[in-house]
Amino acid sequence: MVIKTPTKFFFVKGKSEGYKPLNAFDGALLDAGVGNTNLVKMSSIIPPRCEEIEPITLPPGALVPVAYASITSEKPGEIISAAVAAAFPEDEDYPALIMEYADKAPKDEVEKIVRKMAEEGMKMRGKSVKKIKSVAVEHTVEKVGCAFAAVVLWD
Repeated sequence: MVIKTPTKFFFVKGKSEGYKPLNAFDGALLDAGVGNTNLVKMSSIIPPRCEEIEPITLPPGALVPVAYASITSEKPGEIISAAVAAAFPEDEDYPALIMEYADKAPKDEVEKIVRKMAEEGMKMRGKSVKKIKSVAVEHTVEKVGCAFAAVVLWD
């Protein structure tokens, strides 16, 4: 089987309560629109010249490359957040870099950290950043909660 290089990508986020942590995670995937697919967790690169699109309905059961952050908690009242950020280089022939981060903290704090992580990652590569895009989600746990944020790659 040959896996094709993705040509499109989009950001998603979701949150959920569940019976157990895996149920909460599943609910967060459903909330994000990727719950009926098989996520393939990947390292964090968007191929050069990949086109950002609005989230699409993916075919049920599809193998979907994704870079994601998630966090679950069983502590009622706890705030949990997940975020992803992509740093896009000035050089369009160079790939973009995705960073993922989740914590027991407010969304704004988690998103600020993940954006800085993406910036630092590009700095490590010696590339100047054209723009950084991010998404984050926050959830206050009732019984068992999950927060999930991802960059989905697609062809």
